[in-house]
Amino acid sequence: MELSILPAGKQTILAIGLMSGTSADGVDAALVEITGWSTATRVRQRGFVSIPYEEPMRRELLRLAAGGAGGSRDLCLVNFRLGALFADACEAVCAAAGVDPGEVDLVGSHGHTFYHVPVAEDYLGAPGRGTLQLGEAAVIAQRLGCPVVGDFRVRDMAAGGLGAPLVPYTEYLLYRSESENIALQNIGGIGNVTMLPAGCGLKDVYAFDTGPGNMVMDALAARATGGARRWDEGGRLAARGRVDAGLLEWLARDEYLRLPPPKTTGREYYGQDYVARLVEEGRARGLSWEDMLATATDFTALTIQYSLEHLCAHRAQRLIVGGGGALNPTLMAFLRRRLPGCRVMTNEELGLDGNAKEAVAFAVLANEFCHGVPNNAPRATGAARPVVMGKLTLA
Repeated sequence: MELSILPAGKQTILAIGLMSGTSADGVDAALVEITGWSTATRVRQRGFVSIPYEEPMRRELLRLAAGGAGGSRDLCLVNFRLGALFADACEAVCAAAGVDPGEVDLVGSHGHTFYHVPVAEDYLGAPGRGTLQLGEAAVIAQRLGCPVVGDFRVRDMAAGGLGAPLVPYTEYLLYRSESENIALQNIGGIGNVTMLPAGCGLKDVYAFDTGPGNMVMDALAARATGGARRWDEGGRLAARGRVDAGLLEWLARDEYLRLPPPKTTGREYYGQDYVARLVEEGRARGLSWEDMLATATDFTALTIQYSLEHLCAHRAQRLIVGGGGALNPTLMAFLRRRLPGCRVMTNEELGLDGNAKEAVAFAVLANEFCHGVPNNAPRATGAARPVVMGKLTLA
């Protein structure tokens, strides 16, 4: 029996991509039209919304993602609660675009990452790896009445990959150039870069996590304001401080920075324990919160500079910055100062929506899944071979 996932004979489908990042700020939902698949893929964005998590939910996500608290009951309940919030976001983006949810053909959902162990650790006397993303797809499928593809990371890890980064495949489809070496830097909770050499094929694409994106800055902003702010909006607090050379040198000793790709990281490394050590070091140096924030902001820029100059085999001629970090003028100024020989720009300068980029990617990855097309980038993740990532929940 042949399984039909997408509407037969339909040239252009209407899809929603969902993303919940490591900063736990909220759910991003992008509504897109997708025509074709593989290198013939064409995408047109119809709508985008970002729905913030209410503070109790955000605290619970951060608590459970810390890795040291919470049991199976908590994970069971948060899985279904996230599924409902993801379905809410789907309905919200449809309302914003003036589209009936019943018209949606497909949803691609990254889920929310609760823990990620990409490199083998000892577990019960044997090497153990794993990854856990939650946000129940069945709840989304029930509400939207269409197929949902989710849980992408696990298939790449089963093939020996790190399960991250996942976006390079879609960046290859949508951003590649015949004449320029293009680097795409996402600055979400974690920073990650994708290199698209001029005239590249998928086998030439490589990517890796550069280190902390907004995660450390967000945590410092929350501490500096007694929890009144979740992030340093517009980089204003950092702009009032000064970069401390000694603290920056201390941060630059980070072992992760020099690890060769493929590599990936997350909250398990740059979480609250890391921030506590940073604050302790900053206080020992007599620094203000603003100085610590300025230094942490420049450190994110430094990790990107180091990655491009020391870990990439091609010199980036253009760096396209997306994610929340692209909205931080202080961070962008640090980045441009550190990369004078590279054109640093945002997606918006290309007429694209940088906030929606990752959510759009999961709609595209879901579409590739439905056509049976391998949708990982093995050189980026370290997987032994191309695989079709995702798990399908039918309506």
